[in-house]
Amino acid sequence: MTGVIWIVVTVLALFTVGYVGYGRYLARFVELDETRETPAHRYEDGQEYVPAKKPVLLGHHFSSVAGGAPIAGPITAALVWGWVPAVLWVAIGNPLMGAVHDFMALSSSVRHEGKSVGYIIGEYLGERGKNMFLWFAFLVIILVVAVFALLVAVVVNAYPQAATASLIYIGLALAFGVWLYQFDLPFLPGTAIFVAGVFASVWVGLQYPIAIFEPAGFADETIVLLSGDGMWVPGAQALAASDTPAPGNVAAWIIVALFYAFVAATLPVWTLLQPRDYLSSFLLYTGVGGTLLAVVVGTILGTSAQPLEIQLPAYEGFFGGPLVDNAWPLFPLLFITIACGTISGFHSLVSSGTTAKQLNRETDARLIGYGGMLAEGLLAATALAAVSVIAVTDAGVSGVAAALPNFAEGGGLILTSFGLPSGVGAVFMALVFVSFLLTSLDTGLRLGRYMLEELVGTPETSVEELAANRYANTGIATFAAFLLVSSGQWTALWPLFGGANQLLAALALLAATVWLANWRDTKQLLTTGVPVAIMATITVCGLLWLAFVERMQRELLNGEWMAGATTLEQVASALQVAIALVLVYLAVSIIRMGYANIQSAREELLTTSPGTEEPGGADD
Repeated sequence: MTGVIWIVVTVLALFTVGYVGYGRYLARFVELDETRETPAHRYEDGQEYVPAKKPVLLGHHFSSVAGGAPIAGPITAALVWGWVPAVLWVAIGNPLMGAVHDFMALSSSVRHEGKSVGYIIGEYLGERGKNMFLWFAFLVIILVVAVFALLVAVVVNAYPQAATASLIYIGLALAFGVWLYQFDLPFLPGTAIFVAGVFASVWVGLQYPIAIFEPAGFADETIVLLSGDGMWVPGAQALAASDTPAPGNVAAWIIVALFYAFVAATLPVWTLLQPRDYLSSFLLYTGVGGTLLAVVVGTILGTSAQPLEIQLPAYEGFFGGPLVDNAWPLFPLLFITIACGTISGFHSLVSSGTTAKQLNRETDARLIGYGGMLAEGLLAATALAAVSVIAVTDAGVSGVAAALPNFAEGGGLILTSFGLPSGVGAVFMALVFVSFLLTSLDTGLRLGRYMLEELVGTPETSVEELAANRYANTGIATFAAFLLVSSGQWTALWPLFGGANQLLAALALLAATVWLANWRDTKQLLTTGVPVAIMATITVCGLLWLAFVERMQRELLNGEWMAGATTLEQVASALQVAIALVLVYLAVSIIRMGYANIQSAREELLTTSPGTEEPGGADD
């Protein structure tokens, strides 16, 4: 059998070449200058624009972009098509497209006052293009928040130990923010003290797991806060209908997670977001780095509980293996399924939403933007390594059902290479999972707030003033996400999340291409233009497949399915078709406007003298 170490070696080798070679080229290509004042310094306000030390900002950025999707996506793809296609797309696509996407989104935002990708599109494509993009992005944000709130609840329901540890390190983050920004105490001693506290919270969680109602992962030592099954909690009945284990406990944790995200998204970034993401990043680095190192140690020294060999088939065929009920073509669904492990449009919102407003020096963008995406690719590799050592034979294992038990179980098995009991290792990997989810959850809500504020601009009416209010617009996004996830229809919308996210990546790359085309000298456009063409083709084909094959042919035009489906299921299926087609229309419209702008900009350059500055620069 093939050893798991080959997954690790392949990814690490290609990522190293990408960062040292291509990452350095990109930094020179966009002319990063550490002496140029960044928006974090120029517009420092103690609220959103706050310069952050490079390790702190890297921790925030990595924690925010690395949610649950790069775990669930690669695992699902490996189970459906085999581990080889999944590893190749992560190892090759990440440094050539995903990392380029994140780096360019961050760099272009820094040169445009820390504004979002939507603002940049509006700068060159006009108000219509900007508004189309912002509405597109806002809808994606609601999907992200809804899905991640559900995943947080599912994880802490299965592993109550993760709930205790998560609550403790949120408290530690608040205290660390006061330590740094209110008392101005030393950074390194504070790091040592509070990082130790984060790992101590893991021990406390193992000793005192908590649940709101009786959880699926119930143990005698679990502290159950409320009696009963919690079926009276809003959303519990709908979750029960979709076969969610312990639906009352899951529904209660969804409300807690969304409440936390609402509070965190409205607080100044120094209060919770920066310190929490920095502290939790140590847990995340340990989880990812420790698992990859454990693969090496276990392979060389043979210290793992069982040989670390790949139990999954290398290739299951173009239309997927026996674990899927219907044919799933590798093109285009493999790429949409893996999604964030290789490239994610959500990252452009983080890069140009919160990260650009905290960048201390322009030259930090290479490590944080390009390197941060490679780190997410390592998370995807960790997920692939974890699931590959577990022999999965049951059907219906995609999505959450595969990502949660197999990621935690496989990761626990790999960590036995260090002498750690597999049960303890599995709980630790669950904690890593929920840490990623929480950071992406509240960052997503903050970004949704930014989207609405940019759409409103300067408020002129009472309605616009309400929409521009941070508490009101954050509440709107939170409530919309709650309705979506508690309706029981989240499973039907999950594929659209992947498609919308990838389509957003294509549009963010288009914005970078348009920015480059409007420089006062002729920058080459292949670096971003080729990924735009690839991602747009993949995503449009994927969304059309989901609309016309998955939903229409197999459901709406299938008399047998229609006869057995409820009215709600029929409406949900039709809604998916409509959403998919609207997303395709918006994307194609924006791409057409972008292409026209690129042609116009190039023609203008041929008739004017080239310069050395780019639009949106500090000197414009």
